[in-house]
Amino acid sequence: MPRTRPQHAHEEAFPDPRIDDLVPPAALPLGEVEIVGGHLGPHASSMPGVVIGSHTAQVLMSRPGRIVFRVPEQATTSLVEVRSPAGVSNATPLRVARELSNGLHPVTSPAVSRSGMIYATISGSRGKQTPVSVVRVSPDGRGTPFVTGILNATGLAFSPEGNLFVTSRAEGNVYRVDGAGESTLYSEGMGVATGAVFDPDGNLYVGDRSGTIFKIDPQRRIFVYATLEPSVSAYHLAIDAQGTLFVTGPTLCSNDAIWAIDTQGNARPWYRGLGRPQGIALAKNGDAYVAACLHGHRGLVRVTPQGEASLVVSGNNLVGVAFSPLGTTILATSEAVYDVDLGVDGLTLF
Repeated sequence: MPRTRPQHAHEEAFPDPRIDDLVPPAALPLGEVEIVGGHLGPHASSMPGVVIGSHTAQVLMSRPGRIVFRVPEQATTSLVEVRSPAGVSNATPLRVARELSNGLHPVTSPAVSRSGMIYATISGSRGKQTPVSVVRVSPDGRGTPFVTGILNATGLAFSPEGNLFVTSRAEGNVYRVDGAGESTLYSEGMGVATGAVFDPDGNLYVGDRSGTIFKIDPQRRIFVYATLEPSVSAYHLAIDAQGTLFVTGPTLCSNDAIWAIDTQGNARPWYRGLGRPQGIALAKNGDAYVAACLHGHRGLVRVTPQGEASLVVSGNNLVGVAFSPLGTTILATSEAVYDVDLGVDGLTLF
């Protein structure tokens, strides 16, 4: 007669913990991540432990089916395990964003050149001149001053010719920057000029956060393209291959929208349900990625054309996002820039 292995009492009471999913699957350092699974604890008076690579995470909440933990500041992309008195769970990968440069002050999305160089602002408080306006950061994290003399540098955009353009929210001006970092006045009278983006025809769109989207054609003629409700901080712009302009701008409402503006300047809410939406970037498949709050969780939110929203990166103080031609996603907080591999192909128009 075949013999069966006896089941020990502690195995019946405390099965090994199991990880089914991490939500979201990526985070900034100090971001909060939820583990979904089974037998996660707590057990009697003992809390489970969460380990990311060689770093122990702070457990914020523990239930049999879920754990919420904070990513350690020193953590890098690694495997996550849950450890309890019963044993160790299966290991599941978590992508942790890598800090490239700090000591910055971005207020919207960074810009990325065709070679993968990252440009971010040191914007400063309104009306205060900073020693450096724009910093250039290499993909390996070397930051160097690039532009000086622009008061409250805010929005960044590359033209089809590869020139960098910078808005000044204090002056309402737009500056063109050459390869040596020298800036010249391109346009003025843009109000509180914040976000900026080019279309393939060389038209520049600038968001005046007091309620106007301006269009500046290649001859520098200025048009009022669309009007929206004012933003309490900034407008953030992106454009797709069909010429639809996507705009975010946080208001005092906690149910803000991503606005879609067609080529005739007609605006409609494309998606509504975000808290304090800021920088926005588009993927090749039509998804929009926005630095925002979704259902009380702050980070990078993906919104599909079908209106499905999900948090893909957890993190506080996120203000901007851009896709690098090198295949990574560039994230900007209010003081630093990071990169992380999300497996997303960014939309490239020129």
